[in-house]
Amino acid sequence: MLRKLLPLLFVFVSPIYAQVGGQSVYQFLNLVQSPRQAAMGGKTVTIVDYDVNQAFFNPATINAKMHNQLSSSYSNYFGEVTYGTAAYAYTWDRHIQTFHVGANYVNYGNFDGYDEFGNQEASFTGSEGALSFGYSYNIPWTNFYAGANAKFITSALESYSSFGVATDIGFLYIDDKNDINYGVSFRNIGYQIKPYETTREKLPFEITAGISQLVENVPIRWHLTFENLQQWKVAFANPNRAQGSLDGTSEEEKVTFFNNALRHVIIGAELFPEKAFNIRLGYNFRRGQELNIIDQRNFSGISAGFSLRFNKVRFDFSHSRYTIAANSSIFGLMINLD
Repeated sequence: MLRKLLPLLFVFVSPIYAQVGGQSVYQFLNLVQSPRQAAMGGKTVTIVDYDVNQAFFNPATINAKMHNQLSSSYSNYFGEVTYGTAAYAYTWDRHIQTFHVGANYVNYGNFDGYDEFGNQEASFTGSEGALSFGYSYNIPWTNFYAGANAKFITSALESYSSFGVATDIGFLYIDDKNDINYGVSFRNIGYQIKPYETTREKLPFEITAGISQLVENVPIRWHLTFENLQQWKVAFANPNRAQGSLDGTSEEEKVTFFNNALRHVIIGAELFPEKAFNIRLGYNFRRGQELNIIDQRNFSGISAGFSLRFNKVRFDFSHSRYTIAANSSIFGLMINLD
């Protein structure tokens, strides 16, 4: 029946730029987890401050400044798809240091059910979620940090369900003299314990690295992130961009070495990063290349946002440009419980 194809369908309609599509399950794990991440293009792994959401992409960033910070975010993604996150961190003491707990979910909305003959059946829905526990450790007498997340994953798509476990491992080095942070994260290393039917599938493993710097005498922190380092070739020839000729034949789009390399790059910047009000900008090269339209400027890949703090409450917002017909906004709220 048609509904037996649904698990495969959801693999393809999951996040369209977060992972090389169609290669794994639980791709919602690579959705951008906060307005701050989204505004700077996504997947930054070097931010070390109060923001408890950074632990989703690099657990090594868990630090004492996150103590008693509670955060939640919500996004109306595309169509009826919605997703959100929640995170909290607690510092036990300066020896045991800081623990982190986070949760994220995605709801795909309601669908009308039909059998293979086109007869209408009961409607159904689909949703996925994950619960994570994280910890970071400062290697004594160094500026090196190592962290890990343990994640428990659940997925329910129509009448099919699945359960898996995964871990993230992250590393961070802080150059205090030059205000430069270096980070690398190995995400979604795991196993599908309970498959949807009989075949176990891969998780969306990804290696991400990055560097950021707070510019001296200028209130700007810039970010450079390299995504999908586990796979060099992420570019593909788009058949809609094939060049036609007078004899009726067409020539496939050529993706150069440089173009493929750029699709691993995300750039971002934060103006007034340590103030109560700041502005964020970012550009995701792969999203910009894969979703642009020939001979039409639509600004795919660009993202922007801001943050505003009122006493112990911080409001965050981001807007990301995908195509002319599809954009995504994320709203976030962070509360200092101290």
